[in-house]
Amino acid sequence: MIDAHIHLDQYTDIDEQINRWQEAGITGVVAVSTDLRSSHRTLELKRRFPSFVYAAIGFHPEQPLPSESDWNEWTKLVRQERPLLAAIGEVGLPYYSAEACAKLPAYQERLAEVAAIAVEASLPLALHAVYDRAETALAILQQAGVRHAHFHWLKAEPAVVKQIIEYGCYISVTPEVCYRERDKKLLSLVPLEQLLLETDGPWPFAGPFQGKSTTPLWLFDSVRVVAAHYGQDIEQVKTVITANTKQLYGAAYRVV
Repeated sequence: MIDAHIHLDQYTDIDEQINRWQEAGITGVVAVSTDLRSSHRTLELKRRFPSFVYAAIGFHPEQPLPSESDWNEWTKLVRQERPLLAAIGEVGLPYYSAEACAKLPAYQERLAEVAAIAVEASLPLALHAVYDRAETALAILQQAGVRHAHFHWLKAEPAVVKQIIEYGCYISVTPEVCYRERDKKLLSLVPLEQLLLETDGPWPFAGPFQGKSTTPLWLFDSVRVVAAHYGQDIEQVKTVITANTKQLYGAAYRVV
């Protein structure tokens, strides 16, 4: 299985961790970035683990907008390191940060710029856009002509989820699907062919994962719940979701 969204650069003992994950059956991770420094770190990890890391670089929208110099360096990085990239991300619109939300129009403009870069580079977007921000983000994607995107850890009204699905985007659930009804309800709106599984590690979780360090190995817990929801064989669901992840994040390498 492939973890569709993880902050790999925030983990320690990377070699040991990846060895353990691979031995257990994790074949890859989509490593997202949060700022310029994180983007450089993610690219380093891609070079060290080329067949395991799907590299995504970007600026997390819950943080202050990047400085002009950081933005300019990042846009050059996208062009220069395009062969190493699977996606642009984590990008999107703020919801939780009051400071960032006070400047929402500026974040919307920046997302439109990022979307244009993604189209030019033929790269998908790994999106942070929850609740009412999801519909706004989708409109920005549509206007820019972005056809390939992943709304990670989505929280949105059913009508908006339907719009996202109809546009052809992918949606992921986290280990919360093992213990939160909200996430299980989301599954009923998402066709299996557009579903991804992620951990957003090292973000911590509650329920059966309370007090434990987040690991891609929890994908195996999630997939059991997902398979039961869809009434399908676990191995078949693993195959479909892994194929979905490769279709979105693996296709970027084939256009270089």
